[in-house]
Order: sequence, then C-alpha cells, then structure tokens
Amino acid sequence: MTLPPISVPAADILIVGLGPGDPGQVPLAVWQALHSGRRVILRTGRHPVAELLQSEPLRLQSCDDLYEAHQEFAQVYGAIVERVVAAAAQEAVVYAVPGDPWVGEATTPRLLHQAQEQGLAAQVLHAASFLEPAFAAVQVDPMDGGQVVDAMLLARQHHPQLDVGLPTLVGQLHARWLASDVKLTLLNAYPPDHPVTLVQGAGTAGGRTALFPLHALDRRDDFDHMTSLYVPPLDFGSSFSHLQEIVAHLRAPEGCPWDREQTLRSLRGAVLDEACEVLEAIDEEDDAHTVEELGDLLLIIVMLAQIATDEGRFQMHHILRNAVHKLIRRHPHVFGDAEIRTLDELYANWDAIKAQERAEKGQKHSPLDGIPAALPALEKARKLQAKAEKAGLLSPGDIHPDPGLEAWLPEGSSQEELGRLLWRLVALARRRGLDPETALREHVARMRQALAHSGST
Repeated sequence: MTLPPISVPAADILIVGLGPGDPGQVPLAVWQALHSGRRVILRTGRHPVAELLQSEPLRLQSCDDLYEAHQEFAQVYGAIVERVVAAAAQEAVVYAVPGDPWVGEATTPRLLHQAQEQGLAAQVLHAASFLEPAFAAVQVDPMDGGQVVDAMLLARQHHPQLDVGLPTLVGQLHARWLASDVKLTLLNAYPPDHPVTLVQGAGTAGGRTALFPLHALDRRDDFDHMTSLYVPPLDFGSSFSHLQEIVAHLRAPEGCPWDREQTLRSLRGAVLDEACEVLEAIDEEDDAHTVEELGDLLLIIVMLAQIATDEGRFQMHHILRNAVHKLIRRHPHVFGDAEIRTLDELYANWDAIKAQERAEKGQKHSPLDGIPAALPALEKARKLQAKAEKAGLLSPGDIHPDPGLEAWLPEGSSQEELGRLLWRLVALARRRGLDPETALREHVARMRQALAHSGST
C-alpha cells in the first residue's frame, strides 16, 4: 500500500503522542511528523515506540538526562520545556511524549504557554492514551463513571479526593516509593484488604495485570513508567454521593411523602436528638453503634441540604466550601506561613481570626458569643462560665463555689461522684415539682444578660 504524501504542519513545535506502546497504534500523521527530517526531542526514551525510533536514522534527542539532573518533577518538566523552546528558536522541532499529549502529560500546557510567550507556533498531534488499554485490561468501561488521577497528585493528598463509589485508575505509578505514598493516601478511604489491580504495559504485547489487596501495593519492585493502578469502587452505599442520591430520590415527586413534607424547621429537633445519640454511642465505646448514629446524623445534614436545594436557597457545595475555606483560614500555621510556638499563641491567633471574620461581616463582638441556644442547659452553663471567666466577667463567688457545695463535691471527686450528685439534685427538684432543665436554662439566660450588661459598662 502506498502511503499518502507526507504533510507535516508548519508549526515551530509539533507536540506529538507516541500512543500507549504498540508501534502499530501510532497515528499516521504522527509517524510522518517523526520521519519528516525535523529534529525530534523525546521526553523519554523509555517507551516501546521511542526505543524503535532510536534504531532508525533520525535526528533524536532524549530528555532522560534531565530526570537524572533534577530531584523534583516540577524542575524536570521546566528543564524539558526550556530545552524544547531553545531548540525551536533555531529550527522546527517535533516533541514526542508517551500516550496522548493531553492525557497525564504535564509538559504540554507548559510548553504551549512558553511557546506563546516566545512567539513560536505550536501544534498538538493526538494519539491514543494509556487510558483506553488500561481500562480494557481490567474490563471496565470508563463511561460508567471512571475516574483518573495522577499518582504524584494522589500521593501528595492526605485523603483521596475521589468518589469511592466509582472505579478509579491511578496513572504513572512509576516507583515503589510512590506506590507506598499512594497506598497511605488510599488507606484513608479504603479498607486494607480492598482488592486492587496493577496494570503494566497496557497497550503492548507484553501487557499484564496483578491482583492483590491494597495493603500489599508497595511490596513489589517492578514499577515503571507504564504502570497504572486500578482501584474498584466500594460496595454501593459507601460514598457520600450515594447518600445524596438516595435523599434526593426520597424528596423527588416519586419519592416518600413523609420526606417530601419535611422542612428545615421541622427537622430542628432531629438535629439535636441525633447529635445526642452520637454522644451516647461514643460514651458506650461501641463502634458499631457509633457508626450507626453518625450515619443518622449525617442523614439529617444531607436531608437539610437537599431541602434547601429544593427550595433554591443553597446547595451542599455551599456548605462544604464554607467549611473548607473556614478551616484553611483558621489554620494559617498549617496552610499558610504563620508561626505558632505555644497553645496560648494558637488560641490568641484563633480569636483574632474569628474577630476579623465578624468585623468583615459587620457583626458586633461579645465575649459571650458562640453559645448555641439549643444546647442542653448544663452545657450552656459550662460554656457561659468558661467564656465569662476568660473575659474576666465572673466574680470570685461565681468562680469559687461556697463551702457547702465544696463539701458535696470535694477536691479530687470523680465523674461518677459528680453524676451521683447531679442525679440527687434532679430527684430533689422532681419531688419539689420543679423542672431542673428549665430552671437552669432560665438561670443561664439571666446570667448571660447580666454578664453582658456588666461587660458593656
């Protein structure tokens, strides 16, 4: 068969893909560009097609030496881009990368940007990526919700930013140390015995797979630049998105009448009830019970978010984004450059950040702020005392109880003895026809008003 005439784009830089590994899968346009007589710069010579090209009389240059010269991948990629741009300033070049230039290839966007800065014309010629043969090797259709993440990106995370209910392919798992870091990240969301599949040489005649539990991922030493990891989804119902789907279904027209009738206000009591049941499960040190009650509390939160979504008020992403940004903003010593040496400095910095947040919202600050009205009376009293004492609003008599109470609960008393004393006070109140919860709640309200008044004078 006679091949069509060679027609190579006239760009200063042609960025071409070499495909997943089988020379027979290299697109004709790419093959013609490689054999056009231009200087060819390979990102790496460690690829079956690149190895084939090195046996031909081409003007080839590999960038593998740059991997040896730099410790960080960002530095390697920067040096590769500089080499290609410098060469293109002298003559038109072909820059060849494994797979497709736009899949898992960090140098492509950098090179296009740098070429534009230098006034050089650049064009991309596509090829098949490693994704198609890798998913095919584990018999998974990526259109079924497949996720793809770079191993280096995943390794830098403390929790995998993935949906554990969807199939995941981790690409470019090229070294054992990287596999170890990836494993640690995945173990924050998947059980140690979760089955995973190592995919090596996908798209080549020597392609192979290996199935083993996640905890054994870094117990092998045959990782290379054509190694990927397939992580199957957890059982249905294990992901946050599964819960959101179920709740949204319950609230849909074809859903449950009871769920459809709920409002933010009708679920107010359920929030407190479920939170209290979580505390009870924690106190029992019963993991199964704690899992169940945390699930019930999370269900209420998701239901509230779905109600707000249905009413056009806000969505779950507003809640999550607010929480994430608040955590980052309030931890500059972790996510910024602030230096904290002691816990006192940490608390002072925390208070300063919260004061700034209130000022930006135009809110007046009171040292007694931040005590939820729905808290049980005892917890409200404890929080009010702690805040008032910190602000210097309590008198010595409020801080130090009278000798009679000291005799009831002497120094060194245990939680059990305190509980027994409170139990007796509740029994006494009941015999007197008094409601201890209401009595303490009303007293806390009076004390808060009095303390707020004393603090403002």
